[in-house]
Amino acid sequence: MRQHGNESSRPEDASTDKAFKVTSSEKHNFVPLAVPDLRGNELKYLTECVEDNWISSAGPHVVALEEKMAEISNCRFGVATANGTASIHLALLSAGIEPGDYVAVSDWTFAASANAIIHAGAVPYFIGTDSDTWTMCPDLLDQAMAKEKQRGIAAVLAVHVLGHPVDMDRLAEVCAKYDVPIIEDAAGAIGATYKNKPVGSLGLAGTFSFNGNKTVTAGGGGMIVTDDESLAKLAKHLSTQARPGSDYIHDAVGFNYRMTNINAALGLAQLERLQEMVNTKRGIAQTYNSAFGRLGGITLMPEASWAKSSCWLYSIRLESAEAATELAAVCNKRNIGARIFWHNLSSQSPYNTYPTQPNSSEDMLSGRVVSLPCSSSLTKVDQAYVIDVVTTWLKSSSGLASNSRHLQVQI
Repeated sequence: MRQHGNESSRPEDASTDKAFKVTSSEKHNFVPLAVPDLRGNELKYLTECVEDNWISSAGPHVVALEEKMAEISNCRFGVATANGTASIHLALLSAGIEPGDYVAVSDWTFAASANAIIHAGAVPYFIGTDSDTWTMCPDLLDQAMAKEKQRGIAAVLAVHVLGHPVDMDRLAEVCAKYDVPIIEDAAGAIGATYKNKPVGSLGLAGTFSFNGNKTVTAGGGGMIVTDDESLAKLAKHLSTQARPGSDYIHDAVGFNYRMTNINAALGLAQLERLQEMVNTKRGIAQTYNSAFGRLGGITLMPEASWAKSSCWLYSIRLESAEAATELAAVCNKRNIGARIFWHNLSSQSPYNTYPTQPNSSEDMLSGRVVSLPCSSSLTKVDQAYVIDVVTTWLKSSSGLASNSRHLQVQI
């Protein structure tokens, strides 16, 4: 079940302790950014689905996945969905968000976060980024709450960026002052913890994605976790076309947001190796940090003392958008699947009319962050190659300053 023809992604290569040195001039197989790691019971569970004829949007694996995700997240309930965007949409509706409501969300996030707010009929209110965590800045949220006191912000969608948790205590303090619920967007943060508490358990509800590039994938799919029984029941009801019984009678406008048993089977197999894969990704991040920590021109991906990041996508910040573009181009030319990460949503045409509370440097991260290959199946040979290409470029690039500030990740 090897992905994208990455012939060097053999388990035996990943386990060796031998140190490798690969020059960037050598030909090298393509190193993908983030691909599924299917080395567990995926085939076994998929076969069960086919043999038992449970392949659609019902089946025992769906229920089992909901229960397992609730357990992992230290929550009472799990509601499986078709994808992460659907999870956010349903969580917002089930939390009582109404058309026209303001919902605060990080400006530096994937478009799905804002899209789900808009799908719910609400208005995204973009909040600037905290430089120490690359997540929503609680102080800027506080300013926005005060500014909008008359109209009010109805909810906060807290995005755990790149697998790093938001400063939830500070965020909760701000939200409590204005009696506003928090919904966690933990799409890429499965396995991350905030002060030893799992993400997903820190607000009214948490949402996850099982997209193909996530640490744990089901090929597709999402999940809502919560301790609120009424929210869980409403989300489940809305996800199944709002049919209270088996007859074709509907009591609300619902959605076909159900997860298939096939997707759930994949997800269950992946969850059996969750800690292994998160630990591997954290080890990959540590190796990158050791290699890049003394180089100029970049800022390493942060990790606060109170956080344990899942290190979903290992990323570095360049000193300019031009430098980020050049590095990504160099990597791609050398068969490395590096990618420029997000641009602030408030700067883009579908979203630039919505309200914002920016930080003093709106382009602190926008277009300046490059993600590097970090699949949990990444071999040491491939990682050494990526390090060599990036290091060579950084050392040879005359446009990069050598005295940039570095944030060391403690892993």
